[in-house]
Amino acid sequence: MVPGPLDAKLVSVLGDRSAKSLSKAFGMTTVGDLLAHVPRRYARRGELTALSELQVNESVTIVAEILSVTERSMRARRGSILEVTIGDGRGILALTFFNQAWRKADLVKGRRGIFAGKVGGYRGIRQLAHPDYELFEAGDERDSGPTAQKWAMQPIPIYPATSTVASWQLQKAIAVALDTLGPLDDPIPAEVRAERELLDHATALEWIHRPEDDRQWRRARDTLRFHEAFLLQVALLQRRALLREQPATPRTPGTELAGFDAELPFTLTADQELVGQEVERDLASPVPMNRLVQGEVGSGKTLVAVRAMLTVAEDGGQSALLAPTEVLAAQHLRSIVSVLGPDRAARMRPVLLTGQLSAGERRATLLAIASGASRIVVGTHALLGDKVQFADLGLVVVDEQHRFGVEQRETLRRKGAVPPHVLVLTATPIPRTVAMTVFGDLDVSTIATLPAGRIPIVSHVVPLAERRELWHRAWQRLGEELAQGRQGFVVVPAIDATTPEDDPDALATDAEESGSVGAADAAVGQADAPPRPPASVAELTPLLRSHPALEGRRVEPLHGRMSTEEKDATMRAFAAGEIDVLVATTVIEVGVDVPNASTMVVVEADRFGVSQLHQLRGRVGRGGVPGLCLFVTAAEQGSLARERVEAVASTLDGFELASIDLELRREGDVLGATQSGGRSSLRLLRVAKDGDVIGDAREAAALLLERDPRLDGMPALRDALDRRLDDEARAYLEKN
Repeated sequence: MVPGPLDAKLVSVLGDRSAKSLSKAFGMTTVGDLLAHVPRRYARRGELTALSELQVNESVTIVAEILSVTERSMRARRGSILEVTIGDGRGILALTFFNQAWRKADLVKGRRGIFAGKVGGYRGIRQLAHPDYELFEAGDERDSGPTAQKWAMQPIPIYPATSTVASWQLQKAIAVALDTLGPLDDPIPAEVRAERELLDHATALEWIHRPEDDRQWRRARDTLRFHEAFLLQVALLQRRALLREQPATPRTPGTELAGFDAELPFTLTADQELVGQEVERDLASPVPMNRLVQGEVGSGKTLVAVRAMLTVAEDGGQSALLAPTEVLAAQHLRSIVSVLGPDRAARMRPVLLTGQLSAGERRATLLAIASGASRIVVGTHALLGDKVQFADLGLVVVDEQHRFGVEQRETLRRKGAVPPHVLVLTATPIPRTVAMTVFGDLDVSTIATLPAGRIPIVSHVVPLAERRELWHRAWQRLGEELAQGRQGFVVVPAIDATTPEDDPDALATDAEESGSVGAADAAVGQADAPPRPPASVAELTPLLRSHPALEGRRVEPLHGRMSTEEKDATMRAFAAGEIDVLVATTVIEVGVDVPNASTMVVVEADRFGVSQLHQLRGRVGRGGVPGLCLFVTAAEQGSLARERVEAVASTLDGFELASIDLELRREGDVLGATQSGGRSSLRLLRVAKDGDVIGDAREAAALLLERDPRLDGMPALRDALDRRLDDEARAYLEKN
């Protein structure tokens, strides 16, 4: 990469002190880093900020007018307090400064400015203690006519800030960077810009940071949003092309698959047939398959994977299925053995590799894998160990890909002598824009239809905030289902009263929510729910055993701290009908298949995500009996937590829920190893809302790469990619 103006070090432009502050607060080191820090909104000097809507503990940047300034002596110790009242015509806010009387010279009644800080409360009055502020020039405010009007309405950029670097400090630093910025080469080809009426890069940066009116920053935002989408799609499509340049061993179906299909006791759905044909074409190709198969819970993705495994096994090739938990891995093995039948299973010799095997079992399993005797290997993270060697690894199947990190998937893929084919499965439906963005280098197949005979699941919210007596009714309803010979799950977010599920693949509870989740001595059989329902395995299991509606029923726990043998024995007993109610954490979120389980009660459902609730619900209604799911929540009506639960209860459409989930939690870091929630590396692009932009950018990137796959004729674009995709992001794209 040829260094350009955006690669200049901040220390050379701003000086050592400012550069260190920005590096510590935001990780910025170059001018490009600073100019990529775009405003989150724009204010105006004449704007009336709604002070009445401010919340305590909220960090705010507001525009307001000084209403009064008073100074008084402190009572308990020496010194004075300067108290300033600011207002917007609808509400007031107090500013408090200790031993800073000199500020009276600036903070004069009638002046306006920008004030920033964290809202606190004192004797019922909202206040900012020692806030940062910048006052508007008094002379400009007194001017009249068009100049004053333009000044009052000019947008003021409000930046994402920290307690150490305020918004206007960023504004001033960015102004210095823009004033010293040299000529910029545009990474977007001229014909692409012209077709979309985009600004050149230098103008877009100027207008996003120093707009004269709303039209300028809106055009700049649209241009830079396309920049982000275009650079990302070029990177993904380049990676896709590089993958296709690698050699792979073609695998074609034969007698094993034909015999298997002939013996199936049911007919494949149209979607299963279509996706199966896509996978067959990929496997027969001399380039590695890199396909994502998404589908609803119970849609038959595993069957598609088994058919692919049999195709690979035809000429002695091996398949490895990586599952996120030991419970799911063990169930996968049982399901595969069952669906293969005794004769075919004897030829395939499926084995299970987990971290809980005895030393002797592990040696025998590793030998079967290394010799090629086992053509189907199912396992957890134990498959990634250095001692696990394959004779001919032809296919890697990753189940519930979002539960694994990039490094883990790549480690397994590299165990093939030549690049193996890769099939990724997910029961978490992915909106089209996410598929194009996060999985843009994968071919995506969708199984949308469910097998015939599946009865829809009925879902209800149990709102304890309004009707506490429904706590008792939920267990009565579970008892009614058990009386009909059925079974049920009760899902809770924690193992005990203070500890969330500690299985590495299970729900991680927020620290502020992981305190006592309910008084253990609150009687489950009482008519009203306790203030906060018992929401851990340790609390709820004994209480349910003593509940009148569940009298005589066998209620057993299941969680991540149990040994593999304990978990497997519990699941086997539940599948055999020897356990009536399983009180579990999210270890049962994916893959657990017990057709007789009709009912699920999720306690403190508001502590689970949208997709997670949908996954959990898919554990019931898998047989010929109707499914019932009760989402118990104490969240207040109208809260975001309650909205999540109500959204899941309102529809069984996983793709609709995936879009809702994306809106609620954003898209995560699509250019880094963090793949869910958290801070996004995207600046302006939002995959939940910008599907049209992403699709347009993908088409433009594809046409460009057809003409110049190595970007030899576009050095500015190549440099922009190097600048945008740091080492971590590039590793993610290469390994995903």
